[in-house]
Amino acid sequence: MAPEPKDFNAGRGGDANGLSEIAARSSRSMLVPLALAQFLASYDASSMNVAISRITEDLGTTVTGVQTVITLFTLTMAALMIPGSKLSDLWGRKRCFRLGIAMYGIGALVTALAPALAVMIAGFSLLEGIGSALMIPPIYILITVSFADPVSRAKGFALVSAAGGLGSASGPLIGGFLTTTISWRASFLAEALVTLVILYSSRRIVEPKADVPKREFDLVGAVLSAAGLALTVVGILQAGTYGWLRARKDFVIGDAVVLERGDLSPVVLFTTMGIALLALFFLHVRRRERAGRAPLLSTRLFESRTVNLGLVTQNVQWFMMIGTFFVVSVFLQVSRGYDAIRTGVLVTPATLGILIASTRMERMTRTYPQRSIIRAGFVTALSGIALLLLLVDATSSVLTFIPGLFLIGFGAGIMLTASVNIVQSSVPDEDQAEISGISRSVSNLGSSLGTAIAGAVLISALHAGIASRVAESTVLSAGEKQRLSAALEHSVSAVSDTVVREALQGKPQAVVEDVTRINAEARDRAIGLALAAVGLFGLIGLAAAMFLPANAGCPRPGHASTK
Repeated sequence: MAPEPKDFNAGRGGDANGLSEIAARSSRSMLVPLALAQFLASYDASSMNVAISRITEDLGTTVTGVQTVITLFTLTMAALMIPGSKLSDLWGRKRCFRLGIAMYGIGALVTALAPALAVMIAGFSLLEGIGSALMIPPIYILITVSFADPVSRAKGFALVSAAGGLGSASGPLIGGFLTTTISWRASFLAEALVTLVILYSSRRIVEPKADVPKREFDLVGAVLSAAGLALTVVGILQAGTYGWLRARKDFVIGDAVVLERGDLSPVVLFTTMGIALLALFFLHVRRRERAGRAPLLSTRLFESRTVNLGLVTQNVQWFMMIGTFFVVSVFLQVSRGYDAIRTGVLVTPATLGILIASTRMERMTRTYPQRSIIRAGFVTALSGIALLLLLVDATSSVLTFIPGLFLIGFGAGIMLTASVNIVQSSVPDEDQAEISGISRSVSNLGSSLGTAIAGAVLISALHAGIASRVAESTVLSAGEKQRLSAALEHSVSAVSDTVVREALQGKPQAVVEDVTRINAEARDRAIGLALAAVGLFGLIGLAAAMFLPANAGCPRPGHASTK
């Protein structure tokens, strides 16, 4: 007797064992290109910093020119993330992801072959920035709509978050190795090759059918949101150079002095304009909603307490991770004199922490509520920062870095995954594009804030520390104190003891030793204060996590979330 054929249309929704298993395998296989894409985007942002000096020499430009390229990349990505996520509804999530990867790969190739700074801006800042804005939101949308239960969804987010953390942590190591042994161009050529691998492996991504009606694209809203976010990020990035409230030096555009030293800082100018444009954006959104037209962003998303608190925790988590890496890198390269490769090796414990956390996320999600995981992540990461402050100084062994960095990486690894899961799971499928764009913009803003605020605290504390120690010195003459004070007013940055000694060649040995002492004491104290500032913001994130609802992260199809 012939076996009875399986009825694949039986069961709820016309979907049974065979098709369910096929769908499950398809969902798991798509995680590979999504994780690779997130790794690539995170790697690019961190690896560029270690190649600045080589790029400057090769292209005949300045450090400021290369930093401008990096800043424009951050601006492009942050400004276009929300419009990019909205396009995933109009064009399709898979198509938008693949288009973004292709554009990113072309940008990496153009950057690798760039003969001048202008071409590098076109390749890295614009093409890679636009590509990132198109490819990153679909990563999180596809995971959310492809995995129905919280555990499998958390596992998907854990893999992608681990890939992102690994990219950020390994960027200086891999980028420094390629730059040192071959060329900075080799790093971008490798990225272009990886995009080909991602494009090939993403062919089989099966995008679940989305019941999202096609709506017109809100161009005015896109311009207002992009300009508002761009100006806000521009303002934040000026803090380390000019200070937060009063300009430490003249703010010049071209040959024109826009703001003189002592005037309002450019931070105030740009952030005020950015906030004003964002306020106009939300007024525009409300006007479109009242008129029955689809806005770029729905205000109903912010009626959810879970979403709002989840976004705060996401922002602070990236702030802590990127801010800590920035401070530790400055300490290692300036106070210890480590090169890019040694710095990358020493932050490996944080990378291991992120990877181990990702392997534990499935079991943790089955055992503990999402909000408990986020709280534990904050406590763990804050404990790591405390250990760095207590154990590490200018003369301590490198072994003292390991426990603190590992705890920071492990804490970041578990809470990044849980926060993404909470935010994405708190809205129905038809709102996934919008929430994904907001989520990625908030995370990018956290990264920018982490570097900018930690850098601003470091420079401000360094300025104050050097000034007070110079005034108290019994070795320096009145004339030497005056010259040092004048130089301090013009510019101040964290420099190594070796650089100080080289700059003071020919001066009396007593003067050289005293200025070196002043610089070392003020610099190391400023670095400690910058790390403490990162920890202080971490406490804000922990406070937000304490108010998350008990059922945060549990999918509620067709509903917004717990209020």
